[in-house]
Amino acid sequence: MTMLNALTNARLADGRLVDILIAEGRIARIDPAAGAKTLPGQLDLDGKLVVPGFVDGHVHLDKTLLGLPLQPHQPGGSVAERIALEKALLSALPVSVESRAQAMVAQLSRQGTTVLRSHVDIDTDWGLSNLQAILRVREAVRDVMDIQIVAFPQNGIIRDPGTAALLDQAVAEGADLIGGLDPAGIDGDINGHLDIVFGIAERRGVGVDIHLHDGGALGCFELRDIAARTIAGGLHGRVAVAHAFALGSADDADVGATADALARAGVAIMTNEPGPVPMPPVKRLRAAGVTVFAGCDNIRDAWSPYGNGDLLERAMLIGYRQGMVTDAELDAAFALATTAPAKVLGLDADYGVAVGAWADIVALQAASVAEALVTRPGGRVVLKRGRLLHQG
Repeated sequence: MTMLNALTNARLADGRLVDILIAEGRIARIDPAAGAKTLPGQLDLDGKLVVPGFVDGHVHLDKTLLGLPLQPHQPGGSVAERIALEKALLSALPVSVESRAQAMVAQLSRQGTTVLRSHVDIDTDWGLSNLQAILRVREAVRDVMDIQIVAFPQNGIIRDPGTAALLDQAVAEGADLIGGLDPAGIDGDINGHLDIVFGIAERRGVGVDIHLHDGGALGCFELRDIAARTIAGGLHGRVAVAHAFALGSADDADVGATADALARAGVAIMTNEPGPVPMPPVKRLRAAGVTVFAGCDNIRDAWSPYGNGDLLERAMLIGYRQGMVTDAELDAAFALATTAPAKVLGLDADYGVAVGAWADIVALQAASVAEALVTRPGGRVVLKRGRLLHQG
């Protein structure tokens, strides 16, 4: 990896051509392009569009099958059936969690992702082994990728006695957030499940990121309960819910009331454009003040054979399905993979193409953000804290 001190002839999102000076891994200055000859430690971008590194708000590093031949998909009729099928498959793999996870990190990095949040399975079969593997991966790839870890009870909490204690231990040993899964649909006990999740979050001082597939009025009720607990626990802006299919399947009044509750509590919603099932109404939620962000979620795993780690493609698919077609809407779709997840992950002033931010930058062969989203150009230049990771 080459450490750069400048990117010359870079195009900002507003169309200006600039030179970006880098010092100690951060953007030190942004000057009008001087047209100077490229010198050692400088890279001439020849008018390529520069954007901040992509932020994948939801992946599963421990689940991917990358590094193996394509595995035949085994469909399940319910979430519970698919959990059981996945566990049987992963238990028999000849390739370690670490090897598969590192292959996935490398693929995401080539596409321009510089920060990700990974959910990691914790249950009484796996114990903390997956967490320990991903903690080792996080250390091994820290010059390439920043990784947040969610302790995720894929098998439920109430229905898998002993998992609650393991989740608490996982946070003590390095997980950054506490997760949850379908309090009604999997555990059949909304209060019991959420009492444990929010209890650990408040006791350990960490955020919450919950999978919620439960649909319709039930799912909206759970979302409002999560919002109320977020306010009560002083966790405004530190709680996210993934999938939230209920927001795409409940009646209009229920969705409106739920969106307002989420906005008041600062609960963010993650969507990955989930194929042939309901998805949250992105434009309506944004208009209500809810932060919506994207993640690739399944990347070649037991849940889906699809997924290539290209978060720009993922944002395009969300925009396509949601009818986001004007330039302003395309910019908003692009934000699902950049500024929105950066906010959710708490990257704050360290993020962006701005003086003082980390030089986590992607350069794309496009004249605008809207063009980049619809064309998803290859040949990307990727920097992580000023280090040139990929070029073309």
